[in-house]
Amino acid sequence: MSNTKSNTRSLAMTGMLSAIAFILMYLQFNVPLMPSFIAMDLSELPALIGSFALGPVSGVVICLVKNLLHLMRTSTGGVGELSNFILGAAFVFTAGIVYKKKKTKQGAMIGSLAGAVVMAVFSVFSNYFLVYPVYTNFMPMEAIISAYQAINPHVDSLLDCLIVFNMPFTFIKGMISVIITLLIYKRLSPIIKGSQHI
Repeated sequence: MSNTKSNTRSLAMTGMLSAIAFILMYLQFNVPLMPSFIAMDLSELPALIGSFALGPVSGVVICLVKNLLHLMRTSTGGVGELSNFILGAAFVFTAGIVYKKKKTKQGAMIGSLAGAVVMAVFSVFSNYFLVYPVYTNFMPMEAIISAYQAINPHVDSLLDCLIVFNMPFTFIKGMISVIITLLIYKRLSPIIKGSQHI
């Protein structure tokens, strides 16, 4: 395949995966043991697939495009989208860069695990410095912490809440995308990128 055709195909696949990621942002759902204002979605899944199939930069672009599209209906003044982009990009770039150096199933698993850990750690800082300061315009900090304390009365500060709840939640969210990707990537990769498989 010529470079022009290859670049065109990569661009088209990146666009398609971005559109799927954008749609998945709206298919969110609440999960047990988390406050009602925190929801699960699988919008990093297409970005992770893109990062493996097309390279880590494509994965980051997919995260960027889905959040730019989501800005049209933002309820956080763009702060939620910025945080989502930072976390998603950290996840898929880390996974993609490891897989690029070691294109095996083991490389994909190691990269994905590292990406999920990075995303989980970043979530503490992202939420503490970006997201929750904005959310306090809509809900007092005391009410936010009380929602966490209703589940675990031993947390007594925002940082406690983020470490005890949000960090493991974000890690699990990433690992769900990892598991699905590892299950379906081998079938999808010929469509996205020819014959390259995990």
